[in-house]
Amino acid sequence: MNFKSTVAELLQVALDENPSLFLIELKIGSDNSIRILIDGDKGVTLEACIAVSRQIEHNIDRELHDFSLEVSSVGVGSPLTMPRQYEKNVGRSLEVTTAEDEVLTGNLTQADQEGITLEWKAREPKPIGKGKVTVTNIKTLPFASIKNAKVIIK
Repeated sequence: MNFKSTVAELLQVALDENPSLFLIELKIGSDNSIRILIDGDKGVTLEACIAVSRQIEHNIDRELHDFSLEVSSVGVGSPLTMPRQYEKNVGRSLEVTTAEDEVLTGNLTQADQEGITLEWKAREPKPIGKGKVTVTNIKTLPFASIKNAKVIIK
């Protein structure tokens, strides 16, 4: 079994032990530097990162493989990349850039495996007469049409 598949299997064991965690990214460099980025349905604690790190580090023989290991959680301002990340952020404000480069800012009201629904209020001209009226806009976006999405921290 090669080094990369050993790391992937050990990582899967660690994630299976804590089902609220999920993998965002696994990178293994040519110098055997391992970089793991995880997220969790209820966030990621330092203890969770340590548990994942130990699962890998304690089960690879340092006599056979010289490696470095970094396990971290996604940052607050990191873009959302997986449907599971959208699902955990329902109720929060998002800034979404669509494939057509349209930027939408709104409240994430729904997320599933196909896409998301954003809701926001806007002032628009009245259909008849002068002045403006506040309207609620709702837009459903499939994941294929989302170029970038970030949670807005207030």
